[in-house]
Amino acid sequence: MNVRKFIAATARDALRKVRETLGPDAIILSNRGIPGGVEIMAVAARDMELIVPPPRDSLPPSGRIDATVVAAPERSSADDRAATRPAAGVPRRQERSRPETAVPSPAAAARPPAGPPSVGEGSSTDGGAAVVPAAVMDEIRSLRRIVEQQLAGFAWGEVARSEPVKTEILRQMLDAGFSPRFARELLADLPRELDAAQALAWVRGRAERGMLTIDGERDIVDQGGIYALVGPTGVGKTTTAAKLAARCVLRHGARKLALVTTDGYRIGAHEQLRIYGRILGVPVHLARDAKDLRATLHDLRHTHMVLIDTMGMSQRDRMVGEQVAMFRDSDVRSLLLLAATGRGDTLDDVVRAYSGLGLAGCVLTKVDEAASLASSLDVVIRHELRLYYISNGQRVPEDLHLPNRPYLLHRAFKDLPESSPHRLAGVEPGLMMAGGSEGMLSVGGQRG
Repeated sequence: MNVRKFIAATARDALRKVRETLGPDAIILSNRGIPGGVEIMAVAARDMELIVPPPRDSLPPSGRIDATVVAAPERSSADDRAATRPAAGVPRRQERSRPETAVPSPAAAARPPAGPPSVGEGSSTDGGAAVVPAAVMDEIRSLRRIVEQQLAGFAWGEVARSEPVKTEILRQMLDAGFSPRFARELLADLPRELDAAQALAWVRGRAERGMLTIDGERDIVDQGGIYALVGPTGVGKTTTAAKLAARCVLRHGARKLALVTTDGYRIGAHEQLRIYGRILGVPVHLARDAKDLRATLHDLRHTHMVLIDTMGMSQRDRMVGEQVAMFRDSDVRSLLLLAATGRGDTLDDVVRAYSGLGLAGCVLTKVDEAASLASSLDVVIRHELRLYYISNGQRVPEDLHLPNRPYLLHRAFKDLPESSPHRLAGVEPGLMMAGGSEGMLSVGGQRG
C-alpha cells in the first residue's frame, strides 16, 4: 500500500494537498500536530484493495464475463442475504435457467451450452453475482468512523485557531450540560469582536430572551382556574400541589380552593393529599375516571382555583395516553413537572409523551438537588415551554418561587472546575459536536 505523508501549516492546506495528489476519494489514516504545522498520512482510494481484496471473479464456460455486484457501505448483512435469495414464488431451478439478456458473440454462440455457474463463497446463485462479505463491510464502516473522527478533529482545531473565543464558550456550554444542537444555534451569530467575558454575557442574554416565564402579575394563584399537575413518578407532583394550595390559602382563604386527585393506583396516595387538605382546611375529592372528573369539576365550577394531583407513571407507560384522554375534553390546563436532576434526553422523552395534553407550561422541581440546570433549561427553551414555578426544597409553601431568569441562567452557564472529571479536554468537544444529530458541524455554522 502506497501511504503518502503531507505536511502543511494548517489542516486545511494539508487536506488540499491530499486532494490534489491522491484525489477527492483519498482515505485519511492519521493526523498529528508537529512544530510549525500539521502532518497527515493518507492513501489513495485505489490502493484500498490491498486492505479490502475484491471478490473473486470467475469466467463462465460461455466466455462472457458476468457483472460483479459490490454492495455499498450502507448495506447491512441482512440486505446481503436478501440479494442472494431468488424472488418469492420462483423455484431456484427456473431462476437458473432464465434466459440471459446479453447478446452473445458469434464465437460464443458456436460453443455448446454452458452449465450453471458454481456456487462458492462470495457468489450467489442468480447469474454469478458476487456480494462483499459482512466482515469486510464491518471493516469499511469502521474505517468510515475513523475518518469522520479525524475530520472532526481537523474542524475543531481549525475553528479553535480562527475563533478561540467562540470555541471556549462552546466548551463551557458542553461542559455545563447543554445539548450540541442548542449550543450551535445559540453561537451561530456570536459577534467576532467580543472577548470571552463579553461573549459569555451575549450568549447568556440570548438564552434569557428565548426563555418563557411568568411574572408576579400572572401568578396562577391570583388568576385562578383549573390546573392539573402531570409528570413521571417521583417528580414531586403531590408536594407541589400542596405548595400551590398553601400559597392560594394564604392569599385568598381556604374556601377559594379545592383539591382533586386522580391517583387511585398508588397505596396511600389519596391519603397523603387528604393530610395536606386537613392542615389547610381544604376539601379533597377523588376522581377515578374521566366521568368522575367531569362531575367533580362541574360541582366545583364556582371555586376560584382547583388543583388536580395526577398519578405518576413512566413517560413510556401506555397509561399516559389514558391520562391525556381524561383531560382532553375539559377546561383543565396542564402543568408538566420536570426534575432539574434529569438528563436532557430523558426530559425530552417526558415532554414528547405529555405533549398531547396541550401543555400550558411547566414547573421545574428539585432545583436544590441539581449540580447544573443546563440540561433542564435547554429542554424548556428548545420546546418553548413557559416556566411557571421552580421548586427548591420540601418546605410547604416556602420552597416554591416564581422563576428568576438571570439567576437560573447564571447557574446553568456556571463553568466546571479544572479538576472535574466531566470537563471536556483537547478535541473532545469537536468529537461531541461531530456526533450530533446534524453531523459534523463547526461552531461557525458550516458543515465540515
